[in-house]
Order: sequence, then C-alpha cells, then structure tokens
Amino acid sequence: MTINTAMTNQKTNNQDSDSKNTEQHVSVGLVEITERTIFSIEKHEWGQFVYSAKGVVELTVKRKLLTAPPEFGVWLPPDTEHQAWVADHSEYYLINIDAASCTKLPNHAAIISVSDICKAILADLKRRKVETPATAKDIRLMHVLVDQMGDAVSIENFLPSSNDPTLKKILEKLYADPADNKSLLEWSLVVGCTERTLARKFDRELNMSLAKWKQRLRLSRALKMLSDGMTVQTISQTLGYSTPSAFITMFQKAMGTTPNNIRKKTSGQVNM
Repeated sequence: MTINTAMTNQKTNNQDSDSKNTEQHVSVGLVEITERTIFSIEKHEWGQFVYSAKGVVELTVKRKLLTAPPEFGVWLPPDTEHQAWVADHSEYYLINIDAASCTKLPNHAAIISVSDICKAILADLKRRKVETPATAKDIRLMHVLVDQMGDAVSIENFLPSSNDPTLKKILEKLYADPADNKSLLEWSLVVGCTERTLARKFDRELNMSLAKWKQRLRLSRALKMLSDGMTVQTISQTLGYSTPSAFITMFQKAMGTTPNNIRKKTSGQVNM
C-alpha cells in the first residue's frame, strides 16, 4: 500500500440508506521502509496519524521528539511542521484526515493510544487493500476510526529534546547509538565543559538527568524491538546492557512487567 496524500471529497455511488454522510474525509496507507530514512521537514493542511506496524518511527515537532511505544501512535494536527526519522525494515500506517474532520482530535501534536477497534479496522483495510473509501460501508469505517482516535488516551512525550548546542550534540549521538555508555563526566570531556555544568544543563533544559534520558531512549527502542519479536538477549546487547538481567531489571522497574510479557502481548497483534 502507498499513501494517498491528497484529501478529496468524492461521493460514493453506493446507495446505502444507512449512510447519510458519504463524504470521503480519510485516507489510509501502509508505508514500507527498507533502510534508515530521515525525511525533510514538512507540513500539510490535513491532520495525520502515524502508527508503527513494525520497527521505529520517531517525529520531531517544535524541538520535541515524539516516539510512540506499542499500542500508541503520533498525532499531527493540520499545519504541524514536523520531521520524521524511520529505522530500516520499518512499516507504518499514515492516516490522513481532512482539517474539517479533526475537531474531536487534539489541537497539538500528541501520542495517543490505538484501540483494538482501530487495529481491527486497519487490519481489515489492509487485507482488502483499501486506501480511500469507495463504498458507504468503508466510509462508515473511516468515521469510526476517527471517532475512536478522538476518544483515545493521550500520554505526555517522555523523550524531550533541546536546541542547546552542547546537549544537542550529546542527544544526537545517543539517538544514533543508544548503546553508548559514556558517563556524565566522559561526556563533559567530549563537549568541553565541566561535569557540573553539564548536569545543570540537563536539569534546566530537559528536567531530567543524562541517565534518566538515556534510560527512556533505551526503553522506547526496547518496546519497539519487543513488538517486532526480538529476543531479550539481542535487545540487551543492541542497547548496551552488560547482561540480559541488567536490561530486564531496568525494564521491570519502568514498566511493571517483564520484557517477555510485553513481547507476547504486542508482537503480531495486528497482522501487517
């Protein structure tokens, strides 16, 4: 499937008496990425919901990094300037919604939950290769999809970014290599400031320590890897943990459950 980026107002020829509103206002596409890709900064007049089916998709909006764990996607209201980063071997849904139909959705970029109903609708549309609705039935499904998104739970972004030159250099390096285990002191030597000054920058700009930010980055990546069915050993090695048990301990403290429980719950939930 490829995404339809144009919003249209086509009318269906299906004379279904149950559908009073047959205006098309949503299009859905599944994008497949084979190699790591950084897209150019863009914005569009329609709203857009990005839901990862496989791999990692992260968006930057107003200096904030929005990354969604399994069960969540990133919502972008109309005219939201953003930049996307996509890992290799990734698949993600783009749900485009015309501006007039976005009134029930947040008026700011947000991470919102994806209900089981939404997943079922997306799986059905993918199976039938439907991108834009051509029947009254599919138009009703699109309305349900938007209604479900409007009722969804929103969570705060937990991985902030900064335009401070010193912090930006560190965050970009960690972002590219979450396994980097440099200490605060080692990073202070890299960027040419004192350890104390660097600690203050993290507190002032990000409201958290280097260790906390790095843990959240690793947790975000781990959640996506688990949803893709990767083993705990592979994930712990990829993310720079000395042993799988060290990774499991971090994960349990943060999520209240084991990595294997999350993997069983999330891997393959939507057959894409």
